[in-house]
Amino acid sequence: MSGTYRIVENARLDARNTFGVPAVAPMLVEVADVAALPELFGYAMLRDGPVLVLGGGSNLLFAGDLPGAALSLTAQRIETIEDDGNIAIVRADAGVVWHDFVLWTLGHGLCGLENLSLIPGTVGAAPIQNIGAYGVEVRDHIHAVKAFDRRNGGFVRFDAADCAFAYRDSLFKHDPERYIVTAVEFALSRTPALKLDYAGIGEELQAMGIDGTPRASQVAEAVIRIRQRKLPDPALLGNAGSFFKNPIVPMAQAEALFADNAKMPMFRGSSDDTRKLSAAWLIDQCGWKGHREGDAGVSDAHALVLVNHGQATGAQLLDLARRIAASVQQRFGVAIEPEPRIIGATW
Repeated sequence: MSGTYRIVENARLDARNTFGVPAVAPMLVEVADVAALPELFGYAMLRDGPVLVLGGGSNLLFAGDLPGAALSLTAQRIETIEDDGNIAIVRADAGVVWHDFVLWTLGHGLCGLENLSLIPGTVGAAPIQNIGAYGVEVRDHIHAVKAFDRRNGGFVRFDAADCAFAYRDSLFKHDPERYIVTAVEFALSRTPALKLDYAGIGEELQAMGIDGTPRASQVAEAVIRIRQRKLPDPALLGNAGSFFKNPIVPMAQAEALFADNAKMPMFRGSSDDTRKLSAAWLIDQCGWKGHREGDAGVSDAHALVLVNHGQATGAQLLDLARRIAASVQQRFGVAIEPEPRIIGATW
């Protein structure tokens, strides 16, 4: 025990993942001050074994117990480190709850993150997954990422251009056993550049009685309302939000599919010669929405969301996810992959 960290042996993680599935870590380390990380990683279990960094547990599926330690960063500081009157650089500790941070930025007159409202998890997880929603990805507003390098035992700072951001991907996701994100710097504007033409935001604003150009806070409210209708509250029904990534396929394949499925949603992919397909639509067409096997199931409101109705295990949810993906592959010839990190098994 230290004033800057706490160690718990044989720690249960059921309440530390939003699926609410059972899992145990041989050791959980809660760190209030990241300055303690070099000392902590001198311990054999942290230095030599696998370490899972736990944020909000909203992008994880425990298919088994952890093979090594779990680490939780709990610092909650948010501060403005530069401000020229239009663009502000805001630094947030990794342990800050993401939605709380979005609300903080809006409360300080800063725009850019409003479309990412109500995404579960922490600030530290945001760059790892390059979280995105409603036409915005977090990389659009990241200035830099600070991390602890387990290999070198010191702290490093990555400019956004060095983070290898891609769709739901980053440098940190590819090397999870090396870098521990400790803080993120965001470049946010006081001049709104609102994105309103995605997934019903405009219609929601109209339903809210907002005419003309909305404020960023009103866009955030519209996004919150949409998400609350579509996605179950993890506090009431265990889930990790969207379980599958939208697949990106060659344009020729997308056009061939569209010729046989005229209602299939299709968007520009990572380049002009690729297209992004809706995983939710593909899964829905295979008949999985609302499906339930025991306590493992698929939300009846959104086909992308796997749910735990109470006592499902991670292994049961993973088995269901694999069969969903196999059915999409068989019917459409399209591979879909999970968004959450799977612990204790491979996809």
